[in-house]
Amino acid sequence: MKILIYGAGAVGLGLASCLIEAGIQPVIIARPDTVHAVNQKGIQRIGIFGNRNHNPLTFRCFTDLELLQDEKFDFVFICTKAFDTQKAVIELSQHSIMKRDTKLILFQNGWGNDEICVQYFGDKSVFNGRVITGFRRTDRHIVDITVHADAIHLGSLFHNHLAPLESLAHTITAGGIPCIAVNDIAKDLWSKMLYNCALNPLGALFRVPYGKLGEYEESRSLMECIIYETFLTMRKAGYSTHWPDVERYIEIFYEKLLPPTATHESSMLQDLRAHKRTEIDALTGAVIKLARQYNVQVPLSETIYSMIMFIEKVHSTS
Repeated sequence: MKILIYGAGAVGLGLASCLIEAGIQPVIIARPDTVHAVNQKGIQRIGIFGNRNHNPLTFRCFTDLELLQDEKFDFVFICTKAFDTQKAVIELSQHSIMKRDTKLILFQNGWGNDEICVQYFGDKSVFNGRVITGFRRTDRHIVDITVHADAIHLGSLFHNHLAPLESLAHTITAGGIPCIAVNDIAKDLWSKMLYNCALNPLGALFRVPYGKLGEYEESRSLMECIIYETFLTMRKAGYSTHWPDVERYIEIFYEKLLPPTATHESSMLQDLRAHKRTEIDALTGAVIKLARQYNVQVPLSETIYSMIMFIEKVHSTS
């Protein structure tokens, strides 16, 4: 099994560690500072699934696909930020690394990234991974797994055959993080959208961990309004999730989904602190785009989106 990981942030390094632990030698494409760090120090995984140290001989890491000399891969993991999807797929399409049956799997936040990939590779090659495990990179070569809410789910939004994903799921599981192939990945992705759209931007704006948002009436009312807007948009667009109505989802949200991640700080907060671009377009922005397409009113989501974008733009000019 030959696997290319495009993007070596926290999720990319975490998945690389699982593959190495399972006996696979992944190839990783990363930024120069990350390539230098992992090639010098190896990859280190710490956190709730135990500590692992992988020396540089157990993987290969490069800055550019040109250095692969036309190697072919069975799977390509896209682990970039959502806003880098277009750049990633253009570069991948310009190199001869994809076989006829290569599977491209998106391990990303948000909704709509698959549409970009389909333009270049067709829908038979594109799959999604839903990750609700907390990965945090504490150094260029170190990934900390801080929380785990459910197994990684692999699936297709285009009703593709899942058999090739079964062996990959077993491999990732053998490497230390539970993983399964599922038939209803769209429901999983919308479940994550409901969760992320409610928590990620508000956690960033208020600069608090997720648990604080659930403690106060004011923040609870904001989250519930966002969830209502997101749920209605999802339904109008013809999608569904694992709960029959929004009231049941909110009940489960407070009882089961929020408590395990109470101490977690949103990735958006971490990005704003570092004056980096956030993934607001793939989260709240994706909801707004669908809402406009289906004539759904989402005023709070639009306000939250504008606030995050304002902060981003201020940071970009300071």
